[in-house]
Amino acid sequence: MHFLTPLSQHCAALAAGLGAVLFAASAAAVPLSVLDASGKPLATVMVSRQPVKAAAVDTSDNGYPASGKPQQAFFELARFTDASGRVDIPAAAHSWQIRLRKPGYQDRVVPASALGQPLVMTPEKDPALLAAQQPANAWAATIDFGDADMKKEFLLQCNFCHQQGSALLRRERSTEEWTATIQRMTRYGSRLSTEAQGKIPALLEAHWKKIHATPALVPQGTPWAPGLANTTIREMPIGDSMSQMHDLLLHSNGMVYVGDNLQDRVYEIDPASGKYTVYKIPPQPGDQLGGLLAGRLHDFPKHETYQGIHSLAESPKDQHIFITPSYQRRLIEFNPETKAFSVHPMDRGFYPHTVRFDKKDRVWFTLALSNQVGMFDRATQKYTLYDLPFRSLMERITVKLTPFIFKLLGWGISVANYVKVDHVSTGVPLPYGIDITPDGKAWIARLHTDEIASVDPETGTVTMVKTPFKAPRRLRADRDGNLWIVAFNESQIARYVPQTGVFTRFDLPVVPKGSDTPYALNVDVAKHQVWVNGTNSDSVYRLDIATQAWTMIPMQRHVTFTRDVEISPQGQVYVTSASFPSWHIEDAQPTLIEITP
Repeated sequence: MHFLTPLSQHCAALAAGLGAVLFAASAAAVPLSVLDASGKPLATVMVSRQPVKAAAVDTSDNGYPASGKPQQAFFELARFTDASGRVDIPAAAHSWQIRLRKPGYQDRVVPASALGQPLVMTPEKDPALLAAQQPANAWAATIDFGDADMKKEFLLQCNFCHQQGSALLRRERSTEEWTATIQRMTRYGSRLSTEAQGKIPALLEAHWKKIHATPALVPQGTPWAPGLANTTIREMPIGDSMSQMHDLLLHSNGMVYVGDNLQDRVYEIDPASGKYTVYKIPPQPGDQLGGLLAGRLHDFPKHETYQGIHSLAESPKDQHIFITPSYQRRLIEFNPETKAFSVHPMDRGFYPHTVRFDKKDRVWFTLALSNQVGMFDRATQKYTLYDLPFRSLMERITVKLTPFIFKLLGWGISVANYVKVDHVSTGVPLPYGIDITPDGKAWIARLHTDEIASVDPETGTVTMVKTPFKAPRRLRADRDGNLWIVAFNESQIARYVPQTGVFTRFDLPVVPKGSDTPYALNVDVAKHQVWVNGTNSDSVYRLDIATQAWTMIPMQRHVTFTRDVEISPQGQVYVTSASFPSWHIEDAQPTLIEITP
């Protein structure tokens, strides 16, 4: 939710309107027509206007722009042909080209100078290339371990950093190579059970050999619908292949703020113009590379992670931005007017995760590795931590040992590779997403225990609610005070009505059914719609709450892994390609993506 003063509302609206006018005035529409090989109009072709060469940006700070130095990016823009095979594409002031993409056809790139006549697409006949066009979820749908629960565990624990079934993850590897890969992933944070770690490597080796021998076994992904002809996607590059653009915030000043989790930088972006500035968060005295989890990324090629920027939220009082640095015991405050960072240290809790504000200007956040919910009262400058219940004595002991486990990581010892892990991740219950309902309560999704929880700030009462689905990851409240929750490895979202205690589950409209892993969602309160990350399917979904009608919007790049959603008052939707690491993305370039439905 965004809180705008009348003045900031006026300025944001004026800036958006002026940006639209300038964009329209400088970009005359170029009409295009796309045909199939027989000369018939071809509908739902993704027509992308791409720069021939990326905009030149400063790379003087270890490959990134110097802190505080303004930059200018070029946008890619995509629209879809209508039933007559036609689409209008705005021209660009820089050199540009057109890429045509449609599943079942060969990609085609056409320079702007060659436009002016119908563009013909050639059907793809090669089974391997047809399979390669399908998103990761189609490939992941072919995986059969002979155990449905083990597959759900695999998706839960191996799909939260990057897609499963993407080109890098479906290639043939030996059992030994898969074992080494999984051991590295458990050091990074995966909680794949010991039993699954032992069984899955050989199963993956055999499975991908079979699929590559017979690529026709890969099913088609979700069809592109005719209604896409009304959709525009704008996309601009930020960061590089060593970045992770984790979460984002659409601020009331009209700017989009994106945190690079691996490089400790915040990107301040004007989505109307593509102008942006990078601000590097300075480490505090005594901070180690890798923060409290030093050693976790010791073999990662390049990172400057002292803080581990995770989530961002805007104050309703002074519009300052609060950031959770997951690798430290603190909150970071950013003043978007002065561009100054300040730090609010705390002496308890581990892994500040998702952050939200309540109407009283209090900062609420989850502490993922200490099984707590935190609240920082800006008026008193004091923290309150709420302990969530443990599932067992062993879990209590394990969580209390977290500081020692962190020290072992700093010494290069990964406990995860030596300690037995069970199927329910005992010891890491993982409070994850958080939001505030209109009645002032904080609601939390606890990923590994299949629960949500509420904290009443007036009484301090913590209430746990079991979910009828697995892996509740992130949640948001709608205008009625109901909660919308992603069921990560169930390919579903759910609505929970606190007044009645009733859950209603909604399957994502993904093909093959049940093959996606939605990471997060957000609610367009004004339009009464829910937007969901299609994290494993290169897509974003929209559910109209009143009609329960779904829309799927495909992204421009293969392996577009998104993990957060922001919505503008005008209805634009913002996501970032946030794979860890970003070299998984089709061209290894993370982006900010704007969708105008």
